[in-house]
Amino acid sequence: MPRSTEPVQPADEKGDSLERWLAMHRRFLQEAKDAEPEILWIGDSIIQRLSQSKIWEKSFCGMHSINFGIGGDRTEHVLWRLHNGELDNLTPKIIVVLVGTNNHGDTPDEIAQGLKSITTLIRDKQPQAFVILLSLLPRGATPNPLRERNKAVNEILEEYVKGNSKVQLVNIDTGFIQPDETISHHDMYDYLHLTQKGYTKAFEPVNELLTQLLQEMEGEIERPETEGAV
Repeated sequence: MPRSTEPVQPADEKGDSLERWLAMHRRFLQEAKDAEPEILWIGDSIIQRLSQSKIWEKSFCGMHSINFGIGGDRTEHVLWRLHNGELDNLTPKIIVVLVGTNNHGDTPDEIAQGLKSITTLIRDKQPQAFVILLSLLPRGATPNPLRERNKAVNEILEEYVKGNSKVQLVNIDTGFIQPDETISHHDMYDYLHLTQKGYTKAFEPVNELLTQLLQEMEGEIERPETEGAV
């Protein structure tokens, strides 16, 4: 079994990093008890920092979102969190997942296997929820092996979601790679994490899909009450 599919806590590389990670996990468990979110966001720093973005404030916050992102997480760390309570005590309509770019040393197939394990666990624990997988973003100022690795992961996921009515992959790479194959610091300030402009570019397609799904789900809830009306 690849390590990407084995639920584990992260290594304590800084002396307090594991305790801080566990503290965030415990906070998420409490938030799950207190909130009644329609949308649950799970992932690494791209998800974590989304909650400080303008598009979160403008769009996602009003959708009753809750953010369970932790910077540096790999697929196996998210799996540990989901196995240990972060999918309990809440019933979201939609769960959005973005993780995998931190799985250094793993092959594209191993990273994809980790994401498939996450999706399977979510479908088992939250069968009512529609799962949105977000594509891994390109990284690095210029072409590099990790950029190619992320692209290969996305190609595997495209095949994985075909024919699945409850899981969809959204490509959030809305033109970050320029014609000369560089990435602009205006989109990714360190060529990995998104700027405010970058968040708007990447997550507008997600906003459009979430708006559509929530409207459809609201219609499904209302329809039985009106079908027999005269």
